[in-house]
Amino acid sequence: MFAAIAVALAAGLLSWAYQTIKPPPPKICGSPGGPRITSPRVKLSDGRHLAYREMGVPKEEAKHKIIVIHGFDDSKDLSLPVSQETIEELSIYFLFFDRAGYGESDPYPSRSVKSEAYDIQELADQLQIGSKFYVIGMSMGAYPVYGCLKYIPHRLSGASLVVPFVHYWWPSLPANISREGFQTLCTADQRTFQVAHHTPWLFYWWMTQKWFPSLSIMAGNMNLFSPPDMEIIKKLSETPKVGQEKVRQQGVHESLHRDILAGYAKWEFDIMDISNPFPDNEGSVHLWQGYEDRIIPLQINRYIAEKLPWIHYHEVPDAGHLMLFKTELCEAILRALLLG
Repeated sequence: MFAAIAVALAAGLLSWAYQTIKPPPPKICGSPGGPRITSPRVKLSDGRHLAYREMGVPKEEAKHKIIVIHGFDDSKDLSLPVSQETIEELSIYFLFFDRAGYGESDPYPSRSVKSEAYDIQELADQLQIGSKFYVIGMSMGAYPVYGCLKYIPHRLSGASLVVPFVHYWWPSLPANISREGFQTLCTADQRTFQVAHHTPWLFYWWMTQKWFPSLSIMAGNMNLFSPPDMEIIKKLSETPKVGQEKVRQQGVHESLHRDILAGYAKWEFDIMDISNPFPDNEGSVHLWQGYEDRIIPLQINRYIAEKLPWIHYHEVPDAGHLMLFKTELCEAILRALLLG
């Protein structure tokens, strides 16, 4: 009898544990009971869909075609503060898209640095924007830029990494540099990134458990933002953000959690393995770091720029993590990328 009770208890415990670590199924756009499809989408070769938004001069007339890669908890509806005069002067066509699981793009449980790069390539081909294009990735949206530099460098006219994501377990990163950057994070964020990297199968449980704080930005910790960021947040709050309600609509796990898991997974390549995609200076790669950024530690991005001297490093003294949303900095980023 006692053995039977023990077996029943063990089975119940295992069942409970399985349920706590298993993420819920996504609410796929266009499926029964799922969110409506309201944006144009392309169908990829594996059957998934990517939602996109176009802006600027018509692509047939544009001199410069830029694919913009949104960051964490954002979407294709992000608004760049670039004037119409600048867009016309530089003849820019912008292509924004929802990364896998975000907004109206289908979830992809196997998403990775590599898959994100090939999604970008296929999106460009489906929309026939040409054999070469520029990419701009902000924050978490910068790891797909590293993927583009590694896997599809021949498709790039140039690339900008703006306050870019850093991986604390890149093999070539010296332990002291990694440790120094990692220790600038609050304890909750350190634990979260450690779980994502070392025990990804526990990540859903970690992000939903109530015993310990997990990711500070999702908890609304405004201490993450420096005074320059707070000025930008105040200004942005004056205008309602379009499309924000759609960002997580297919599930927080499919959008935000899988983004972190893809970024902090073990990559197929090391950051220092990336070769200069423009050996004849036919294009350029730029890395923009805010000195007042409290989310991305500048020590690591400084080190990357030192070791990869073909990356043009810009450290902006009075800028934080949201520098791309300040008009003069956004236009400076664009001009550096397009005009050199």
